[in-house]
Amino acid sequence: MTLFFAVLTPFAGAALVALASRLGRSHAARTAGAVTLAALLWLAPSAHLPFNGTLLIQQHDWMPALGLNLAFRLDGLALLFAGLILGIGLLIVLYARYYLSERDSMGRFYSYLMLFMGSMLGIVLSENLIQLLVFWELTSLSSFLLISYWQHREEARQGARMALAVTGLGGFALLGGFLLLGHIVGSYALSDVFAAGDLIRGHPLYVPTLLLILLGAFTKSAQFPFHFWLPHAMAAPTPVSAYLHSATMVKAGVFLLARLYPALSGTPEWFWLVSGAGLATLLLGAYAALFKHDLKGLLAYSTISHLGLITLLFGLSTPLAAVAGVFHIINHATFKASLFMAAGIIDHEAGTRDMRRLHGLWKFMPYTATLAMVAAAAMAGVPLLNGFLSKEMFFAEAAQISESLVGGWLLPALVTLAGALAVAYSIRFIHDVFFNGEPVDLPRMPHEPPRWMKVPVEILVVLCLVVGIAPSLTVAPLLAAAAADTLQAPLPEYRLALWHGFNQALAMSLIALTGGAAIYALRRPLFALHEHSLGRLDARAVYNALLGALFALSGWATRLVDTGSLQRQVFLFLAAALALGFTPWLDSDTPLAGSRTGLPLDPVSLLAGATLIIASLATVWLHRQRLVALITIGVVGLVVSLTFVKFSAPDLALTQLSVEVVTIVLLLLALYFLPQHAARERDPGRVWRDGAIALAAGSGTALLSWAVLTRPYDTIAGYFIDNSVPGGGGTNVVNVILVDFRGYDTLGEITVLALAGLGIYAMLENLRLDAPDRDAAGRAWNRDPYPVIMATLTQLLLPLALLVAVFILLRGHNQPGGGFIAGLVTAVALIVQYLAHGSAWMHERLSGATQPVIAAGLALATLTGLASWAFEHPFLTSTFGHLRWPLVGEFELASAMAFDLGVFLVVVGATLLILVNLGTLHDSRITRKAHL
Repeated sequence: MTLFFAVLTPFAGAALVALASRLGRSHAARTAGAVTLAALLWLAPSAHLPFNGTLLIQQHDWMPALGLNLAFRLDGLALLFAGLILGIGLLIVLYARYYLSERDSMGRFYSYLMLFMGSMLGIVLSENLIQLLVFWELTSLSSFLLISYWQHREEARQGARMALAVTGLGGFALLGGFLLLGHIVGSYALSDVFAAGDLIRGHPLYVPTLLLILLGAFTKSAQFPFHFWLPHAMAAPTPVSAYLHSATMVKAGVFLLARLYPALSGTPEWFWLVSGAGLATLLLGAYAALFKHDLKGLLAYSTISHLGLITLLFGLSTPLAAVAGVFHIINHATFKASLFMAAGIIDHEAGTRDMRRLHGLWKFMPYTATLAMVAAAAMAGVPLLNGFLSKEMFFAEAAQISESLVGGWLLPALVTLAGALAVAYSIRFIHDVFFNGEPVDLPRMPHEPPRWMKVPVEILVVLCLVVGIAPSLTVAPLLAAAAADTLQAPLPEYRLALWHGFNQALAMSLIALTGGAAIYALRRPLFALHEHSLGRLDARAVYNALLGALFALSGWATRLVDTGSLQRQVFLFLAAALALGFTPWLDSDTPLAGSRTGLPLDPVSLLAGATLIIASLATVWLHRQRLVALITIGVVGLVVSLTFVKFSAPDLALTQLSVEVVTIVLLLLALYFLPQHAARERDPGRVWRDGAIALAAGSGTALLSWAVLTRPYDTIAGYFIDNSVPGGGGTNVVNVILVDFRGYDTLGEITVLALAGLGIYAMLENLRLDAPDRDAAGRAWNRDPYPVIMATLTQLLLPLALLVAVFILLRGHNQPGGGFIAGLVTAVALIVQYLAHGSAWMHERLSGATQPVIAAGLALATLTGLASWAFEHPFLTSTFGHLRWPLVGEFELASAMAFDLGVFLVVVGATLLILVNLGTLHDSRITRKAHL
């Protein structure tokens, strides 16, 4: 359970941070820090296992029949990423406390940050692919909130929408890839996927599976041609940029490459697709970074380049290249987080990030300058720093793999060029900002930041140094554990050391260092050449063009379907349904009717059928008289309820009857604001067209019903009847199905009901509608809207109705009834009080909003399901027992009753929320008329 709680803690912490922010800015930061430390503590007891080669999998059954389980995995790779997410996250929490201004909402920022942190932990600790995908999408949503944190800025909103669109598209492709992968393997568990590597690579669906998964990884990690969204995410606050670009978000894509490396790598398709995208991204990002004048823009493109480097390493498909890729993930996280925070300090204290204005800051903030210079040197791959070690491994692998390629010199030359560009933009970061003359028209006088704002940068810079100087004593064990679990095979021989002798990798490093210095020295002509040739190219233009075309297409489709006529939309819907329904029968030789005989027709059934048909026809014929149509359609509902009674379905009959009452009340309230008579259709052609469509739809439904009912079938009722008592502890099979066997469906249904109630409440809140003062005959409405007789009778009936509701609720597990029916009865009993006395009278006696009732019901139903995990049973598995009470005797107690109580509260809350707001609308109209 520790891994589950490690993931859950940040999600729960988001609410705690929001509450703590009411006590002050520092309280929000302290709470966020405490939540992050708590997540680390949940991982601490198991942190030693990956170093011993031990895999920890904690699984909680969710829907075993579908292969969906809540499963978490802690191995070396997961531990590495979890440590980066939580460790750097803790530093970001501290840094953001001093970066954000007094105008910024601390509670909102840290809540978003905790949601994002929990989502990232869910990705790296997931053992189930579908579960991983859920957290993957949560990172897209929570990063959208973080990037758009400064909502008043247009660039923040645009950057967030762009990031969500691109990564959301990738997530959709990833869903398809995971479904295909699960289909090939027969399981969504990562352990099974790793064991089926040969099966996956040899399967006919390998290539489409690989393409879809790579689309998901490339969009998330901003690989070419999806790189353009990442620089526009720089509109986020710098703490967000530092977190997203170093340890999270964009690292999710390369994590996925590392995680699925054992199953997907080792094929020509993998090599060319992954290494090709990585090489293109490496060069493009390095080139673009050199010419950016914005500090964060330079760092954003350098992030793209380094992500391309990591992707290229995984694409090479050699064990040592994978080790180098994992190593560079560690190194990049440390120096890039420190560089972003240093850039944020410069922006915070100088008021700008424009390097054309930022010069000579060394004399104003030498301490910050020193930290930034060390981190930039690590990014450039200078010896004695961590970036140098992983860059050497990268150069060595590029040189080795080139021996087996046609034109083998090209790959080492290109990666050396990328290294030289990295040196050049790193030198520019150092020289242009801290030296190169005097500052130009800065908004404020620069100075050193507060002490604690520098502490996170200091920690990361020290890590860059100690890893670079003594790698075998610091990072080697973690790297070995993470790389071994990436490969799912024994590690290749390698040595982390400052000196490997004179070799090709060292020569490439020296060329990159000197070449980078030369490129920076020639920056002025290069800048001029860039501005006249490639400076105006922007991938965002292509994105905007595609987005505009998509909006134009959707607008055309919407105008074609949605003309403002509900009649037209129903016509198109029924026409499409008819086309889809009749198409299979055109090429089928199967007879329409089956061999199964029907039940004998008795006079009562004939009478009920005739009543149903007559009432339906009357509803259609009298639809213009809305009140009469409402009465006739109520007759239809009543006959349906009686039909359920005839076929021994009392639960359905009670539900149908309760729904009919609630619907009638709802429509009566709505009719008050509508004309009493609908307009007559004046186009005979449309009348005949609609009649033909209605006749065809009704006939098609009747024929389909006939085809189904006249064919034999195997019923599953026997299973539920046999297992209702031993499995669910109840003799009411319908209720046991709803709260136990299909409890997850019921939980989803009440969630939808709650959302519908809240949505209708949002639409009706503060709404003002004008109703007619007179009826169709010109008569004024009654001045006495609340008759005394009705008010008196409803007060007498209320206790009885509530008593019936409680009775139905308590007996539902063994007799007809249950939470849904009891909730409807209670809602009807209370809403009648509103109708009889008015909302003001009721609010005096029934104070408080109904939204907390909905929340309490959902929470109770969910917690009932979660409680089963504590006893190592699948979600929503119920238990029951028998107690003997004095005087009462033996009494059954089932956990499903708590779930049913949650259903009851949601139904009561949602129904009242809808009806009371309509009743309040009605009541306010009456009050306004009285004042007139």
